Amino acid sequence: MAERERALTPPFGGVFVGRTTVMEPEDVRRAIWRMAHEIIERNHGIEAVVLVGLQTGGVWIASQLARVIGEVSGEDVAVGTLDVAFYRDDIGLRPVLPEAATQIPVDLTGRTVVLVDDVLFTGRTIRAALGALNDYGRARAIQLAVMVDRGHRELPIRPDYVGKNLPTRRDEMVDVSEAGVVIGDMRSR
Repeated sequence: MAERERALTPPFGGVFVGRTTVMEPEDVRRAIWRMAHEIIERNHGIEAVVLVGLQTGGVWIASQLARVIGEVSGEDVAVGTLDVAFYRDDIGLRPVLPEAATQIPVDLTGRTVVLVDDVLFTGRTIRAALGALNDYGRARAIQLAVMVDRGHRELPIRPDYVGKNLPTRRDEMVDVSEAGVVIGDMRSR
């Protein structure tokens, strides 16, 4: 879980305490390879595909997907980053920290955008991302890739590519990194 999101999760400024490792580094690597192959197959190549990693947790995953797609297909895929802080529907409920940059390297008009995030929970971040993407062109299609789908959806959003389906309690936290996926809790400092 990105440090920015940790700071915004009660207890505010708390510390993530891992309880159970559900994916080891090798599991994460395999999931990225599998999702990269699925993206290539579903889109019949990568000619008009753009990967957009959501700040902050999805950026490194998008980068790794691009690396693997390049190795497999022999072609480079465009990669961008997107910060949705000002597009969220809970903007008045928690502080906005617009420190993460949005960088979309190409016009999205007519392209297939694969949004990439670390954890899919309520779906509200993805809803915000869909709104934000409109500022960068009208994509032909938007697909969603997440490392972990933990359920608890509040909006009708479903991922196209999933590293791991991981049922959790609502009060649990999921930390995703190249070092693995860990379930835990936020504790006061």
